[in-house]
Amino acid sequence: LAAAAPHSHRHRPPGRCAHFVLRKRRFCRMIPAPGRRFCGEHGHEEEQNDRKRIPCPLDPKHTVYEDQLQKHLKKCNSREKPKPVYFVQDINAGLRDAAEIPEKQVSTLFETGKLYLKVLHLSAGLELHLQEQILSHQALQEALNDPKNGESAFKHLKQQASILGNMEKLHLLGPGRCFVEFGAGRGKLSHWVDIALGNVENVQFLLVERATTRFKVDGKHKGRDSVFERLQVDIQHLCLNKVPVLEKKKLPVVGIGKHLCGAATGMNYRFVICRNLHQNAPGLLRQRWLLTILLVMKAPQKTISP
Repeated sequence: LAAAAPHSHRHRPPGRCAHFVLRKRRFCRMIPAPGRRFCGEHGHEEEQNDRKRIPCPLDPKHTVYEDQLQKHLKKCNSREKPKPVYFVQDINAGLRDAAEIPEKQVSTLFETGKLYLKVLHLSAGLELHLQEQILSHQALQEALNDPKNGESAFKHLKQQASILGNMEKLHLLGPGRCFVEFGAGRGKLSHWVDIALGNVENVQFLLVERATTRFKVDGKHKGRDSVFERLQVDIQHLCLNKVPVLEKKKLPVVGIGKHLCGAATGMNYRFVICRNLHQNAPGLLRQRWLLTILLVMKAPQKTISP
């Protein structure tokens, strides 16, 4: 997918690597060392370079000089890091020895929602009904009316507005609580929740994301009363009861999320049920479940109503 062959018909930006990336149809944008034509990643293509580069054993997506391998392994970003206190292996993974259930194709999103409700009824005794409900929220009106936002951005804004509208209807937007965003990515959903809350006091955001994320929006909230904290962990292994800030503050938890995959949805259900069944707050339990299902169904118009 990449080559160092001459591409005289293409313009290479001055001071940039001479390696041509075929997949992206452009030259590498890294800056070489003084006197070199190639960056460190593609330095093996230098005509007079006798140092061999090999794939990193921790992550073959990048390479390293063979004679510096041991030094690199000690500082590679892909090395195994110490597990945080809230990491509990497979705590939300379900039973290991459970009987395998045959897969069944679900024709519509509505049918998927009904299956989710059946699971909730059997596992937690919750009586819920599915209804179509498209809402919006004033916090996103300016962004929704901005013509600079393209079709994709508008779709996400509309979904986020519906999520916030349903949260407001369920009285979940307020002070003295902790919002946990599952599969947070850049943290846009938490961003809009914070905007909608305004200047309320004693609010904590926990953004759960297993991958390292670029272009996070958390920095926009520095200096505000709300506290944002990232938990880099898979939902499968997250024990929220052991998160230090919740152990200290004992805040009620509202779980939110958008566009979780099917596996993460199942783990999210187990996570919320197990946490809430140990709390003496049946009303909040019911509302949290309403919210959780609303956010995982990949459509802004579907929500759960008692």
